[in-house]
Amino acid sequence: MDVNMAIQFGQLVDVVSNIAPNDLTNRAGTALTVGGTNYTVVTTVYANDLATDMDASRDNVSIGLICQADTTGDVAVAIRGTRGIWEWIHDVNFFLVPCPFLAAGGHTEDGFTEMYESLRTDVAEGSTTFVAEIGNLAFPRTVGLVTVCGQSLGGALATLLALDLTANGRAPFNQPAAYTYGSPRTGDSAFAATYNQAVMTSHRIANRLDIVPQLPPPPLYEHVAAPYELNPIRFLPPPPKVLVDDTLPCEHSLNTYLYLLSLQSSGAVIPLDAACQP
Repeated sequence: MDVNMAIQFGQLVDVVSNIAPNDLTNRAGTALTVGGTNYTVVTTVYANDLATDMDASRDNVSIGLICQADTTGDVAVAIRGTRGIWEWIHDVNFFLVPCPFLAAGGHTEDGFTEMYESLRTDVAEGSTTFVAEIGNLAFPRTVGLVTVCGQSLGGALATLLALDLTANGRAPFNQPAAYTYGSPRTGDSAFAATYNQAVMTSHRIANRLDIVPQLPPPPLYEHVAAPYELNPIRFLPPPPKVLVDDTLPCEHSLNTYLYLLSLQSSGAVIPLDAACQP
């Protein structure tokens, strides 16, 4: 895995994370510079938020951006996480439903699946699938490489999207790469096997002490792709050094992931959030 590319796509997800969920402004045409790459936003991505026992509402939220690199034409679909992930963990209702877009795709977690099926490029819900909407967008320039990226629950949604694009997208969207950060397990072993066979380039980045990638538990659920593991404890040289405060929010924070990745890169170290300093 190219660590610098993982950092760049993680930073793009971080841009999305800084947009308030109830800000439904479509940022089409907005210029972004992330990791030295200039992007133009093609559209905001909307969804019905994750419903949980603690919050059964299905509010319309902005959850992502579809961007195109100004020079190469490469496209990135970036999907943020959600505070609802903690309510989902609290519920521990991990039900499986048939994969909605691929008959041979096994089963996927019902909350993630329902939210995935609500993804759209307009505030109002339409009748076409998200994959079809992506293919019909007016991109400013010829589309190059396509990447989907997401953190936390957004990682599960990006996993679903990567397989959906591969199975049902039209060229060049049917050969996406995927980068996920702290993603929970998305489906069962049949789903994981189908994904691993179909999606040729997939990087699942996981902090060893982050609880979210450990859920839902096996054997009903299995992870896709081999993990690229981050360790928030440095063992060499001795003595061991704790790099990140050992709390659930800090271990799962996207900033923590970017900080730990930057320690492995040739570039500048991304500062850790002050609240997560050990």
